[in-house]
Amino acid sequence: MKSLVVFFSQTGHTRKAAHDIAKYLGSDVLEIKPEIPYTESDLDGYNESSRTFKEQHDPESRPEIQNIHSDIENYERIFIGFPIWWYIAPRLIYTFIEKLDLRGKEIFLFATSYESTIEKAYTEFKEKYSNLDFKEPKLLNNEVTIKDWIKKV
Repeated sequence: MKSLVVFFSQTGHTRKAAHDIAKYLGSDVLEIKPEIPYTESDLDGYNESSRTFKEQHDPESRPEIQNIHSDIENYERIFIGFPIWWYIAPRLIYTFIEKLDLRGKEIFLFATSYESTIEKAYTEFKEKYSNLDFKEPKLLNNEVTIKDWIKKV
């Protein structure tokens, strides 16, 4: 099956995981980039007036993204990766999902985080986008875990 690995990464951890997945699958890669890049102050999770704090606490927030993959219909499996922010995916992942028709695709969520799990993000996506085929997600923080996961999907 033809696969696409899509990811958003602010610090590089998710980027590395995405490229490792793509290497093992021999798949294409697409990086999601915010229309307005995040600054250091935007990412201050302790500041309630920071951009990411506001976005993550507003369920309707959909930050604009720079790129939309127009050939999505050519892929059967879509791997979507992101860091966990406030126990869920960054809101620009919602923007990506809502801008594309992912019906009929197998969607594999993966995330990077040293403190959080992916379960809340997965549950929220399954409930919000019940018409999509989300497979069991995976929290990925090292290459060994990635290899083991890819062997199973």
